[in-house]
Amino acid sequence: MDYINTTQTAPKDSTNVSSVFTHQVLPVLYTIICACAFILNGLAAWIFLRVPTSSALVVYLKNMVVADVLLLFTYPWRVVAELGYGGLQLKLIVCRYTAVLFYLSMYTGITFMSLISLERYFKIVRNTFGMSFFLQRVSVAKALALLTWAIMMFFMLPNAILTNQPMPKVFSCMVLKSELGRRWHEISAHFNVGVFWVAFLLMMFCYTSIACHVYRSYKRVQQDSSMARWRSNRSIFSLLVVFVFCFVPYHVCRVPYTLSQSHKDYFSAHNRFILFQVKEAMLFMSALNVCLDPVIYFFMCRTFRESLLQKMSSVNRKNKKPSKRHLAQYQQSAMIEQQRKMSITHMQDGKDI
Repeated sequence: MDYINTTQTAPKDSTNVSSVFTHQVLPVLYTIICACAFILNGLAAWIFLRVPTSSALVVYLKNMVVADVLLLFTYPWRVVAELGYGGLQLKLIVCRYTAVLFYLSMYTGITFMSLISLERYFKIVRNTFGMSFFLQRVSVAKALALLTWAIMMFFMLPNAILTNQPMPKVFSCMVLKSELGRRWHEISAHFNVGVFWVAFLLMMFCYTSIACHVYRSYKRVQQDSSMARWRSNRSIFSLLVVFVFCFVPYHVCRVPYTLSQSHKDYFSAHNRFILFQVKEAMLFMSALNVCLDPVIYFFMCRTFRESLLQKMSSVNRKNKKPSKRHLAQYQQSAMIEQQRKMSITHMQDGKDI
């Protein structure tokens, strides 16, 4: 799972391509999404601080914001390290801390996405089922959120603790790990991949069931409700679209990449190099998730949407400048009003005399 590894084997004619893509193109792309995500997630966090925790959905969405903010914190470190600044000491920080935080935050966010889909399933499809009322309780949602963070930290934090070996001459994140650290790294990597596929299958089941239920409901009503159906589908399936777009490509390409690392004799140096480049590109798509999650908040949480629209409306009113026509009309009205007051004053002066 380490994403700084200078021991990647590549053909000599591919070295320049590797340097351009991984050390020049990707840092620029990460810088762009870091800037965009900082604005979007800062606004999302600011709004959610004012949104009351009144439902299980809001609990999970707030925890997704926390995971995204932690994920966003790792991007500047990666960019600076890939550009070659900071030396080996910075790469050590990335391998030991920020890389671990990156995957911890990413897979925690994936878990909360699956919990949201499960909550939507019980609320829409199984709303009369006893388990539905239990899972929709705020206290239960907070307990599940705390349990999620605890489990993910249990599997991920030892990767930071066990990266404790002396600095090697040829830098590699895996060389920094002890023997137990390399074994735990493998365990945590398999655990994270398992979390993804369980979340993916769970979400596909939940949203397929929701789609069938919504279709049957609209068909039973027998009325023209295409706009209502669009709004319902938009809010429900925005999360699934973001999940598939960001995380599925990375985990699909991760399978051959992992095989190329564990069975190097069956893969040529050129093939291993290509798989590494593809894996890095797909990992960037996963990182893009921090810019797309605010779309989920907007469509799924009515309180968040109303707060955001209200804030934007107030800012527009404050920054809106009057047109020249309105300004001229205002000045003309002011002059007429001033003349009227002067006439009244003159008449009153005449009466007093």
